[in-house]
Amino acid sequence: MEILCSALVDWLREKVYEAGAKGAVFGLSGGIDSAVVGVLCKKAFKENCLGLIMPCHSNPKDEEDALMVAEKFGIPYKKIILNKVFDEFTAILDKTADKRALANIKSRLRMITLYYYAALNNFLVVGTGNRSELTVGYFTKYGDGGVDLLPLGNLVKRQVRKLARFLEIPQKIIDKPPTAGLWEGQTDEGEMGITYEQLDEYILTGKASREIEEKIKTMILSSEHKRNLPLKPPF
Repeated sequence: MEILCSALVDWLREKVYEAGAKGAVFGLSGGIDSAVVGVLCKKAFKENCLGLIMPCHSNPKDEEDALMVAEKFGIPYKKIILNKVFDEFTAILDKTADKRALANIKSRLRMITLYYYAALNNFLVVGTGNRSELTVGYFTKYGDGGVDLLPLGNLVKRQVRKLARFLEIPQKIIDKPPTAGLWEGQTDEGEMGITYEQLDEYILTGKASREIEEKIKTMILSSEHKRNLPLKPPF
């Protein structure tokens, strides 16, 4: 883990400085992935990093956990409340009961906010997505998927947990059920319909029950457009 941490910190510095930028901005959600990314960016850029806490009708406990991480590791942060802009924007749209369609707006508002502060500070936007989520498309296109760098992009969830323990992320955050916090009671595993353990095992070894394998393959196929630049016809 020490070698991995050092390599990720060096990689972040290399990519940011190659782009002529001077630091990193990232979302602090109170979850394990954002906590790990925040600590890596702090190690890489000292004070030239910024964590944004962006509640949007969110669970207050997530904000508490985000603040706990920022304060423990000395991560500079700002709190940007997006409730009002979300309410005003959705008020002009066609009414819908589709939770996912509405929730994706929250994620995209956060992306806009991150790029605003990136532009102000000459930072790059560092995302929190991991290999497990990227593989099956469990992210919002041009939302939490709208980033410049993905330091956890080659690590499955179980590897992120190991790195979190090495970095001394609070155990409370390591143990909490992963959630995007998009609506009350929402969890990653509940929404995907499989556990991270099942997904990680399939990604790393190819082993899964027939039902789980088919579900994962379907998710991979249907989300292919998320992992590539906009498709153009081959003629």
